[in-house]
Amino acid sequence: MDMDYEGLVTLILVIIFVICIFTFRRWVFNVGRKQRRDYYRSYLQSDDWKRKRYVVLKRDNWRCVYCGARATQVHHKRYAKRNIGKEPIEWLVSVCKDCHNSQHH
Repeated sequence: MDMDYEGLVTLILVIIFVICIFTFRRWVFNVGRKQRRDYYRSYLQSDDWKRKRYVVLKRDNWRCVYCGARATQVHHKRYAKRNIGKEPIEWLVSVCKDCHNSQHH
C-alpha cells in the first residue's frame, strides 16, 4: 500500500514539474516575442527604416509589385531573424494598401 502511495506522489510531482517547465518556457517565449515586437515597432519609426523604405519605393517606381497600383507601403517578404533592420533590400517590395493587407490576412 505504501509503494502505491509513493508511486502516485512521484507521478504527481513529475506532472507538476513538467507543467512548470512548459509554463516557464512559454513565458520566456512570450517575453522575447514582446521585446522583438516593441523593437520592430520602434525601428519602423527610425530614419534608417524611412531611408530604406524610400529606396524600395523608388526602385519599384512607386508601383505595387502585385497589382501595379500606386504603392504606398513596403512589405517584408522575409524578416531578419536576429537582426531586425538588417534585412537586405531584396527582401522588401513596394505594395499598395490592399495587396499589403492581403499578404497578412
